[in-house]
Amino acid sequence: MLKKILIVLVLAFVKITSINAQDVSIDGRLQPLLNDFFTMCKKYDITYYDKLFKLKSIDIVNTLTVSEQASTLGMLRRNEEGKVVSIDINWVAQLDKEILKVVAFHEFAHYFLEYSTHVCDDCGHIMSVVNSDYFSIANDWDNKLKQLFEESPAYVKKSSVAFVEYDQQK
Repeated sequence: MLKKILIVLVLAFVKITSINAQDVSIDGRLQPLLNDFFTMCKKYDITYYDKLFKLKSIDIVNTLTVSEQASTLGMLRRNEEGKVVSIDINWVAQLDKEILKVVAFHEFAHYFLEYSTHVCDDCGHIMSVVNSDYFSIANDWDNKLKQLFEESPAYVKKSSVAFVEYDQQK
């Protein structure tokens, strides 16, 4: 009898946790870049795990604008309440692995590093509105990545909180 009760309790627990956990569909072509991004998040002590599981997908799509005048290479998709539900990367970004990396890190940074806006129009920063020279960014990747993380709202906020806590301990 005790065995049956334990089995029922375990099954109920599994059912409850599976209701709360959301599967995130991650395009395999983006998974290595996402892993690299999360490695950097760990280095800068930026939490990402809970945010990841609020998403439905991180995907390469063919639904974003591609034209001679302007193309959308990446976008955060939101639901009716304004919450981000997916990170979409335009299939065109795959034409070059360096462009794909810059675009992916740009979109990941919007979501996980809390960049709600761009830092400039076209200034060679990963978080530019436009990057007319992706290869300059790729050739200086380590410095651009450091800049992306150290100037991010998530890192600045975390650093400010740590400074205030340290200052209060004095």
